[in-house]
Amino acid sequence: MAENYIAINWNQVEDQIDKATWEKLTEQFWLDTRIPLSNDLDDWRSLPDNEKWIVGHVFGGLTLLDTLQSQDGMASLKANIRTQHEEAVLNNIQFMESVHAKSYSSIFSTLNTPTEIDEIFDWTNTNEFLQYKANKINDIYQNGTPLQQKIASVFLETFLFYSGFYTPLYYLGNNKLANVAEIIKLIIRDESVHGTYIGYKFQLAFNELDKSEQEELQNWMYDLLYDLYANEEKYTHEVYDGTGWTEEVLTYLRYNANKALMNLGQGALFPDSAEDVNPVILNGMSTSTANHDFFSQVGNGYRLGNVEAMEDSDYDFD
Repeated sequence: MAENYIAINWNQVEDQIDKATWEKLTEQFWLDTRIPLSNDLDDWRSLPDNEKWIVGHVFGGLTLLDTLQSQDGMASLKANIRTQHEEAVLNNIQFMESVHAKSYSSIFSTLNTPTEIDEIFDWTNTNEFLQYKANKINDIYQNGTPLQQKIASVFLETFLFYSGFYTPLYYLGNNKLANVAEIIKLIIRDESVHGTYIGYKFQLAFNELDKSEQEELQNWMYDLLYDLYANEEKYTHEVYDGTGWTEEVLTYLRYNANKALMNLGQGALFPDSAEDVNPVILNGMSTSTANHDFFSQVGNGYRLGNVEAMEDSDYDFD
């Protein structure tokens, strides 16, 4: 006889972090269709061709990673949940990753010609370094252990996206492409919650391992990060060397690699701290700077409630 199917009961929550994260994610729900991207066309036309190329192609790369996360990434994590409510949260994350991927197409259709869009996707789907990191992470999603899958997910959410995020934050800090950057800030706000939540779930399981198992997994984790960073260096040079931004992007990447490790409850790998990152970029990451017209759009500055990004302390439950 089949076992009874169990209805999810939000009035009996085993892990209050599941409920808190669900509420955070639903409060900060957004859609790209409510951001007036066409307002950025004058800024776009003023950019030199090499910078237009960078904008389009880093967004192509971000589309690839969001596609991976919304499809194989969340599917692998949902196969190993601790609670029913965790699966509900992961369903929410999965949908928003699809929103993120779709948002880049909205940017393309506003700023680029059909021919340019086709070239961006052709480049994305064949670029050596983009494909390396996508396949590296997906191989872990398909064949790794549940804890390895969580590590890969946090590295994707909190580290690998940021070579692409640098570009719109740079323009925002220079008062250009404000609406494009607003979408990126909304995405970063989501990824902040995603990475911290999945990192918290990792830590619960990691703390159940014995010492030798923890050390073995830590060695695997740092080896993976070294490998991903080496590839990210090559990708960054290919994309940014023509602008002179490369070293600043790499500093920003190392800073975010350390943030990913922090989400996993691990020590930093690189010496880079927030003080080393261009302050214009860090200011652009703020989730409270946008100020939008009530009826025309919804951005970070206007929401149904005053929603802040999750902090690490929100996951302290002792």
